[in-house]
Amino acid sequence: MDGKQEFKEIFSKKIRAGRRTYFFDVRATKAEDYYMTITESIKDFNDEGTPSYRKHKIYLYKEDFNDFKDAFEAVSKYIIAEKGEEIISGKKFEKKEEKESAEIKEKSSTEFTEVNFDDLGKD
Repeated sequence: MDGKQEFKEIFSKKIRAGRRTYFFDVRATKAEDYYMTITESIKDFNDEGTPSYRKHKIYLYKEDFNDFKDAFEAVSKYIIAEKGEEIISGKKFEKKEEKESAEIKEKSSTEFTEVNFDDLGKD
């Protein structure tokens, strides 16, 4: 080998979610035991409009599967119990923030404090 470790694809699942893609991949250790990697890939665009991808990866080993599964299920159940399964869109919040920002800009451009320069040099 030339120093690069080759990964053969053992098993893989992919989930697309808007700009994000999640990859669940089975890999093998040097001892030929299996582990899982979970990769989040986020598609972005630079200033020229060229796509680029940011990736975040989690390595999950067999001895941690049950704890991971239990924590995932507990958090999932909590979220569904507290907020339901309906998707709450952030768009209405973004529009509110944009409106507030525009109002602030409008106020700052129309409101001003009068300064009398004649008073500046006097003690």
